[in-house]
Amino acid sequence: MSAAYKESIDPESQALLSQDNNEYAAREEPPSSGRRRTYRLRHLWLAYAAGILSAVFVELFLCSHYSIPIWPSESSTDAAAYADFASPDAGSTEVHNFPPASPTNAVPSLFPTDVGHAGPTPTGAEPALVATAPSYPLHTGAPHLLGPVALERNSSSKSDPQFDIFKHWGNLSPWFSVERGSFGVDSGPEAPESCRVTGLHLLHRHGARYPTQWASYGGPANFSARLHEAADGWNASGQLEFMNNWTYKLGEEILTPFGRQQLYDLGVSMRMKYGFLLKNFTESNTLPVFRTESQDRMLASALNFALGFFGYPFEGQYQQSITIEDDGYNNTLAPYKTCPNARDRTKSDRAIPYVKQWADIYLKDALARLRPQLHGYELTIEDVYTLQQMCAYETVAIGYSRFCELFTEEEWKGFNYAMDIYFWYDSAFGSPVARVQGIGYVQELLARLTHTPIPVHNSSTNATLDDNPVTFPLGQSLYVDATHEVVVLHVITALNLTNFAVDGPLPADHIPEHRAFKSSHLAPFATNMQFQLLSCESHPDPQIRIIINDGVVPLTGIRGCPEDKDGKCPVPAFVAAQREIVSKTDWNWACHGDWQVPPGPAWNTTTGDAPEPGTV
Repeated sequence: MSAAYKESIDPESQALLSQDNNEYAAREEPPSSGRRRTYRLRHLWLAYAAGILSAVFVELFLCSHYSIPIWPSESSTDAAAYADFASPDAGSTEVHNFPPASPTNAVPSLFPTDVGHAGPTPTGAEPALVATAPSYPLHTGAPHLLGPVALERNSSSKSDPQFDIFKHWGNLSPWFSVERGSFGVDSGPEAPESCRVTGLHLLHRHGARYPTQWASYGGPANFSARLHEAADGWNASGQLEFMNNWTYKLGEEILTPFGRQQLYDLGVSMRMKYGFLLKNFTESNTLPVFRTESQDRMLASALNFALGFFGYPFEGQYQQSITIEDDGYNNTLAPYKTCPNARDRTKSDRAIPYVKQWADIYLKDALARLRPQLHGYELTIEDVYTLQQMCAYETVAIGYSRFCELFTEEEWKGFNYAMDIYFWYDSAFGSPVARVQGIGYVQELLARLTHTPIPVHNSSTNATLDDNPVTFPLGQSLYVDATHEVVVLHVITALNLTNFAVDGPLPADHIPEHRAFKSSHLAPFATNMQFQLLSCESHPDPQIRIIINDGVVPLTGIRGCPEDKDGKCPVPAFVAAQREIVSKTDWNWACHGDWQVPPGPAWNTTTGDAPEPGTV
């Protein structure tokens, strides 16, 4: 290697060259013979032509044997096109099992996590953004994700410059700060004038995950399996041409890297807003107790939240309660495990017929457009609906999806509404088992608000845990619980937040113009529901208000809660109303009673209650 060339390499690159093993570092420059070899122009032209012919031969050989592009076409110079190279078996599953089961170089003793010598470690004052800042920071929702380069053009309307595809995936949307006033209260999450925040009860969903193992309608894994079974008999063209080299890359149920980031960011965000509440724990010489449950994505979400909230290492700063999600275990964060009627498809799966009816309408044009582009496999409405699901799942899993480009803005709005229909009838005000599944968490909330144990365990509450002052502490200023989106919707229903029920029952033949119930607003990945406690100079009683994804919720559906410009309600009135709701909710009848409801619109609820005995 010449001295001039060595000098042209930056010092960091030189440091990365092994002095013992790297052939370039070890190789010495051959001695000069003193003669300069010369070439005629003819030799140079012949060498150039031979190189061109060799390149053409190699490309023809590879294409004929492997049927894969050597480089992405001009129309697909995005990240997904590069990922598609390793896709010789279209429609098959591609997995990358990391970490390796038995790595040969794993020697933990040589890599301690604490070697001392930490340097100065004094702490400062806890942040209190919700109390001190003049405004509230908003969360845009999708860092690290890439949306479609361009959407399919709408045939009958102009595109909306404000359209954001990430906000039109229903429960598959990444959480974002809803617009001020979205829920009917023109107020922000910051402490209202003359009020100070005294406590927070936070209920949040897990972060973005891979698809679940079952889907009664749609389901990316189901579609991939159908394609794989017909892999020798189909090919794609036009917009779907990329599928010729596409593989199914999604796992099952666990958090994606983006999902981990969501909960870490949420933890940081909550520490910045409410960190000052930790002062109460220092004064009482206690630790916060946060709750989650045993599912992998739930525990991972809780730990990532804690990492963001407390920092590393978080041991010794809080205690993590992990309740069991499994059959036979009472668990307010997974109430369906002890509510048989919630698991009975004839009672709980009222949503799918409505979703199918709406999909037949809003995806009619998309089916006509895409079906001719897939040869040897006849797409159905359900398949096209699944391609929209694939867009959302692939984006939050691998960062980008070509499927997102296949649909118009109107079709994405239709997909968003399909998710609203599903969750309205499956988990919220239109489900006969929604309220009863949310009532256990409401009982726990009341215990925490009143600093008194749960008097009667007649729901999904766990007496062993909830009656223990260590595992279920009372009188603390900060509580954090992690759960699923369906449970968040159960709780919203059980609390009687009727502002979200005014459009129901949701129709399956059109989108209501100004609907209040939007699953992308209420139950996206990492959705968070704040029960904010306030002490206000203008009110003798402590106040409570509910904030969902930074949107203040009106509490006027709760008996005794007045109309208030900031969404506040006196805690005594709130507690009295919720106790009345709990007393009227019959766990045994709703979860174990012998009742049936007819499918379709012949029977409906807008309160999330099961039919009363003798009525159906």
